[in-house]
Amino acid sequence: MRARNRLAVGAVGLLAAGLLTGCGGAGSSGTKAPEQGASGAGCEPVAGEQLVALDDDKKLQNTDNIIPAVNADAANPQLLAALDKVSAALDTPKLIELNKATDQDRKSPQVAAQEFAKANDVTGGIAKGPGGQLVVGAANFSESQTIAELYKIALTAAGYQVKVQTIGNRELYEPALEKGEIQVVPEYAATMAEFLNTKANGQNPPPVSSPELDKTVTALKAEGDKVGIVFGTPSAAQDQNAFAVTKAFADKHGVRTLSDLASKCSGQATVLAGPPECPQRPKCQAGLVEVYDFKAGSFSSLDAGGPQTKTALRQGRASVGLVFSSDAALAGS
Repeated sequence: MRARNRLAVGAVGLLAAGLLTGCGGAGSSGTKAPEQGASGAGCEPVAGEQLVALDDDKKLQNTDNIIPAVNADAANPQLLAALDKVSAALDTPKLIELNKATDQDRKSPQVAAQEFAKANDVTGGIAKGPGGQLVVGAANFSESQTIAELYKIALTAAGYQVKVQTIGNRELYEPALEKGEIQVVPEYAATMAEFLNTKANGQNPPPVSSPELDKTVTALKAEGDKVGIVFGTPSAAQDQNAFAVTKAFADKHGVRTLSDLASKCSGQATVLAGPPECPQRPKCQAGLVEVYDFKAGSFSSLDAGGPQTKTALRQGRASVGLVFSSDAALAGS
């Protein structure tokens, strides 16, 4: 689908700076029994095209809400207010539709952003700022690029001359943001908090992000203050780890939440799919066991929210799989 520079499914710190690699031990393709074991009948996979994300009702995942990050020297009330208009317009269902526009409908990030901004009155009521030239940075995947284009639209309405520049991963664009080589970038609250935490405190420090958004943002702003980065208002849109099933599976087994999955589907017939690291990661299989007492009968080592996992779900080879909460595959769910 698209490369991501995101919080690893449980290993904060070291992997927070790199590409998300997923969830647990070495593993190989195919299935294997998880270390935790499982009893009971479980729920066999059910093939189907439509995927739905199960509600994380006990808050296993940390809050990776999209939030504008701004170089402190460039920040002013009008600039932040313009960016906050984008945050106010975004929620997870709308983010899914934006990703569908680029990833499935093949629209450019610019076109997708323009259509969204018009439909959601992103520029309405924006006050003029002092003006000047701004560079909005973007990571090298379509979601980040589309949000960056939305920031450009809002900032242009505020009187700025704005250029969007795709830079790459966080290791490249975060130092550029600190130095003022770029002035704005769309960020993810929990991931950025842990990136800055690791940068300040070395590998594997105690995590500062939380399943509670207010706590995550408070920690994020404190870390940002140390390096000259200011953060705007977080959006309701989240792009974080999620667990999906087919709609046919959800309807057949009566599951809508991860608690439902644990109570009805722990057992031998249930196949959990995800990247090889999943069984040992606290935000993947290990977390499902600890937080929900969910025990799959087997684990299929595939990819981190990518085409292999989604294909296995749709073809009825996996009962539940790790995806991302804003994946275009969840459109219409």
